[in-house]
Amino acid sequence: MYVCNCNGIREREVRAAIDAGATRPADIFRHKGCQAQCAKCVCEMRQMIQESREALAYAAE
Repeated sequence: MYVCNCNGIREREVRAAIDAGATRPADIFRHKGCQAQCAKCVCEMRQMIQESREALAYAAE
């Protein structure tokens, strides 16, 4: 599934960037070597980052 249609960034690529240390949507774009265009994907990226943080916190308990 595409998260960012403008840059063709798929969900798995966003997750890979998060796993590589991305903590903000800008980090994800930098990881992919592009920039936000319309920015409609930024909210979804933030949600994915938050979910990843929550999963890590839960696993650490």
